[in-house]
Amino acid sequence: MLKTILKHTARLETQRVTGHLGWLRGAVGAGIGIALSGWVGVLFFGTPQGLYPVLIAPLGASAVLVFAIPASPLAQPWPVIGGDLLSAMVGLAAGMLLGNPVFSAAAGVCTAIAVMTIARCLHPPGGACALLCSLGATGAEAWDFNYMLPIAANVLILVLVGWLYNNFTGHRWPHVQYPVPRRTMPFPHPGTYRRSDIEEVLSDWDEVLDIDIDDLDAVFRAVERKAAKRKMSEKAN
Repeated sequence: MLKTILKHTARLETQRVTGHLGWLRGAVGAGIGIALSGWVGVLFFGTPQGLYPVLIAPLGASAVLVFAIPASPLAQPWPVIGGDLLSAMVGLAAGMLLGNPVFSAAAGVCTAIAVMTIARCLHPPGGACALLCSLGATGAEAWDFNYMLPIAANVLILVLVGWLYNNFTGHRWPHVQYPVPRRTMPFPHPGTYRRSDIEEVLSDWDEVLDIDIDDLDAVFRAVERKAAKRKMSEKAN
């Protein structure tokens, strides 16, 4: 078990400090996003009694996705907005209807995953939103749908900051497929696969990869080009 964990940990690529995907860029962006979301929460929803949450904990997980891995299909604007907000509503409804915190939490997370999948907005922090809201609805403060106001403000401000910050620091967001240069010289071996082949392989594997099929296609085509150029260079030498 430990060997397997270490094996997969070793496969994680070490990120540069700077650059459009450097860890410093993502860390600073997440900090700005959380700070502005919290500031808006205090400005509009902070009360002496502290009834509304000015920041929800799942927002931290959303920030990791939006700023640290902005190319992930799970980190795009609709998954962030739809995943967090739909799940929050599901959690509140489960808590208000069932009353029991454990049953409400289980039902809320379960239903939230189904709703996000059907709505094509699967976002891991959405499960945390459903859990938080189901517990809030069954807790002493008895959260209701009015709590959607500060939660929506948190999520929308984070997405707005993500859009501004990612594009300003060199990573287009929403994510745009990496451009593959047009062919500038004849290659001895043109494309050996089709996009449908990738779809069939993923279907055979029955696995969900955290990368878009179009990005996989772009990677494969770029690799083919590099390999063809290398072979031509080797023949010329």
